[in-house]
Amino acid sequence: MKPQPTRLPEVNFSDAGDVRYLHLGTEWVQGSMLLDKPFDIELEYVQRMMAWLLFTDPAGVSKRHAMQLGLGAASLTKFCRKRLRIKTTAIEINPQVIAACRLWFKLPADDERLSVVLGDAAEVAAHEHWRGQIDALQVDLYDHEAAAPVLDSEAFYADCRKLLTEDGCMTVNLFGRSSSYARSVEKISAAFGADAVWSFKPTREGNTIVLALRTPQHPSREQLAERAQTIETRWGLPARKWLRVFKPVT
Repeated sequence: MKPQPTRLPEVNFSDAGDVRYLHLGTEWVQGSMLLDKPFDIELEYVQRMMAWLLFTDPAGVSKRHAMQLGLGAASLTKFCRKRLRIKTTAIEINPQVIAACRLWFKLPADDERLSVVLGDAAEVAAHEHWRGQIDALQVDLYDHEAAAPVLDSEAFYADCRKLLTEDGCMTVNLFGRSSSYARSVEKISAAFGADAVWSFKPTREGNTIVLALRTPQHPSREQLAERAQTIETRWGLPARKWLRVFKPVT
C-alpha cells in the first residue's frame, strides 16, 4: 500500500547520556532507545502500551501476532519481535522513519517473524487483509508537532476493532496539547463498547494509554496481580505498578 502524498517531516535523533531520542524535525520526542539495552522499552508510556499482556495467557503469548500502527523509534516492534519472540508487523507512513530505525535504533531486518510495511495506517485498518488476525494492536500515531492523534475517529477505531482476533486487544496512546481525552475515549467506547475499555492515569509527561478489548474481559484484581507478576518476571516490564493506575473506564 502506498502512502497518500503528503509533506513528511525530516527525521533526526539526539543523544542524552545513555538514551537516544527520535525526532521528526522538532524538539518533540517520538521515541527513545537505551543505548546499552536497545531491545528494552525506555519510556513509561511505551511500556504501558504492552498492557495487553494482562489479558493474555502467558503460555500462549508466543503464538500471538502484534501490529504497531506508527513505528516511532521501533521500541514496541523490537520488544515484540526480540523479547516476546512473536510475529510482529509495523505500519509506518514515513520511509525516513523506517530508515532511521534501521540505522540508528537497532531495528532488525525483516524475517519470518518481522514485517515493516510502508503504508498508511488508516488504509491498513480499513483493508480486509489483516482483518481478524491481530492479537495485539498498538496505536501511536502523531505528526511532528505531537499536537493530537493523526487518526482519532469512531470509524477508525471501528476499523481497528475489526483487525483484532476475538480475544484481541488494542492499546492507544492519547497525548497532545489540542487533544481531548474524554472525546477520544467516547469514540473508542462507541466502537468497542464501554465495558471493553480500560485506561491508565496519565504519565508525568501527559501520555494516557487506553486499552480496548474485542471481547470484554473483567478479571479479578487477584487474577491481574498474578498475571502482572508473571509479566515482570518473564519480560521485565513494571506490570505490578500498572495495576495501581489502571482500571475500567466504566
